[in-house]
Amino acid sequence: MIEVRNVKRWIQNGTRRVDILKGISLSIPAGQFIAIVGASGSGKSTLLGLLAGLDTPSEGEIWLDGTPIHNLAEGDLAAVRGRKIGFVFQSYQLISTLTALENVLLPFELNVEGSGLKQARSLLEAVGLGERMDHYPVQLSGGEQQRVALARAFVVNPPIVMADEPTGNLDSANGRLVLDLLLERNSHAGTTLVLVTHDPEIASRADRKIVLKDGMIIEDTLPADPVGTLIQNEEQNG
Repeated sequence: MIEVRNVKRWIQNGTRRVDILKGISLSIPAGQFIAIVGASGSGKSTLLGLLAGLDTPSEGEIWLDGTPIHNLAEGDLAAVRGRKIGFVFQSYQLISTLTALENVLLPFELNVEGSGLKQARSLLEAVGLGERMDHYPVQLSGGEQQRVALARAFVVNPPIVMADEPTGNLDSANGRLVLDLLLERNSHAGTTLVLVTHDPEIASRADRKIVLKDGMIIEDTLPADPVGTLIQNEEQNG
């Protein structure tokens, strides 16, 4: 489903190059729930942005559902994002002038032919917002806004859903609710889920945990792995 081959990302600051990712390689099969963890500045949000096609690598290859996205023109990349990826942001990213229903509908209207109204209504019902469809973001709590964002991520039935700290701006009760809903929708739709988090409780519920440090993978584990480490970064292995 997702293949990453020696991906590097750096930025140029005058004559100085700042390396953010230093050679990431991994393979994510369809249907797996991956938690990417690490301290602030480890590169996890940068990696997620690259996987989602929101940024391009400085070097290396990223294949998404059989499509090489590392060298696509922006128009083609936008089309791939629209069809294959649902994204949940920490800060919700709802459009303030659209209702909850209109926000959920937007990706469908931009990327899919036909009417997505039934699908959008069904998803809002599923996340407990059947009575709030006509409300604007300013009329919704943070937890409700994130549930709208979650419904929006699933509206085109994407094969991949990515989430960047989706519970980071929520209290613990709303955070658990949003995570439960995200996992329920992920299980129901059979999508691949890639989630960045600081929360060890969230990471413990993943099928697989990838730990980044200083732009490198230092641990890649499955919960059932008795040794604890399945794959380690080549630099660490020597």
